[in-house]
Amino acid sequence: MIRILRYILLDLLRSRFTLFYTLLLFLSTVGLFQIDGDANKVILSLLNIMLIVVPLVSIVFSTIHFHNSYEFIALMLSQPVARSRVFLAEFFAVALSLGLAFVVGIGLPMFIFGAIGSSPILLFTGFILTIVFVALAFLASVLTRDKARAIGIALLFWFYFSLLYDALVLWILYQFSDYPMDQATLVLVSLNPIDLARILMMLQLDVSALMGYTGAFFRHFFGSQLGMLFSLGGLIVWAIWPIVLANRIFNRKDL
Repeated sequence: MIRILRYILLDLLRSRFTLFYTLLLFLSTVGLFQIDGDANKVILSLLNIMLIVVPLVSIVFSTIHFHNSYEFIALMLSQPVARSRVFLAEFFAVALSLGLAFVVGIGLPMFIFGAIGSSPILLFTGFILTIVFVALAFLASVLTRDKARAIGIALLFWFYFSLLYDALVLWILYQFSDYPMDQATLVLVSLNPIDLARILMMLQLDVSALMGYTGAFFRHFFGSQLGMLFSLGGLIVWAIWPIVLANRIFNRKDL
């Protein structure tokens, strides 16, 4: 598995897309520092990129890569190699390449501009969020052999978690506003990795005005430290279960 992982990872790190993605993040971060030298304000601006652009890029690129790699996967499976090893090598290679692109593209300008002390939680959260959406992309990819349909499923995942889910949560809270919704809110927020990432960042920055209802609830219910641990634990669970399910489906699927 390690040899396959290393081969795929090196190939991805040299790809034009990975280099372009890293450069885009780098230039965006440098541009924000040129506009405003306040590290906290820059991180808040980068938060929008992390919550919208990073999941979109991760899920679309991973889906396309998986379907473009079918011949390579079939070749590897013709050798005495377990299916799980090939599948997980593909997953970890894509997740690491996109995660490293994010860390370098965002982290290097922060180091250059002397804001590295404010960035570790942003870099870590973005890295975990990248893994989550790569896992969801691999799940979408094993659900159908058709590339266009898989991309459609992947985009539905992104649209649901990025745009639609918050509207559904607000509608539910409005409809049941006469009832105590504390426990329900905790469950609802846990079902969206993007919400967990946003709350994790907001609790770190302590920007109460931008937390929204769910962030204010987390701060009131848990406090900053426990709320951050809960959010981080939720993100880790989101990074694990889609790829475990996708791996199980892949092992039973005819290529």
